[in-house]
Amino acid sequence: MPINDLPTLAALRTKMQWHQERQRVLANNISNSDTPNFKPSDLVEPKFDRNGQPPVGSPIGSLPMVRTSSQHLAATGGTTSFADRKGGFQTRPAGNAVNLEDEMLKVSSNQMDYAAATSLYSRSLGLLKTAIGKR
Repeated sequence: MPINDLPTLAALRTKMQWHQERQRVLANNISNSDTPNFKPSDLVEPKFDRNGQPPVGSPIGSLPMVRTSSQHLAATGGTTSFADRKGGFQTRPAGNAVNLEDEMLKVSSNQMDYAAATSLYSRSLGLLKTAIGKR
């Protein structure tokens, strides 16, 4: 079994990918904080069972191409790993609903969680190398 197939490492990799994608979404929210009628978005966090596997029926895999218009052709293959979550928000008179304080708190929290997942991944690989005598 390749090291990449270990459930714990796969779950940590998925978690790190989610944090990277969430950082992109949050940065987009902040960069559009003055855009009229812009609504912020966030991602739904992936869930794992006790063995580090996604729950049965959970679509964890490659991300599909995004359809930005109903006239675009639908992409074949790929599943949506991280669904958008629309939260409750207050809208300013210009129609913008981005709260910079909330977005910056989310960015900070996301950064700390990513650092923790990265540290766990590195230490897990280090333990495996020690176990097989490659250190």
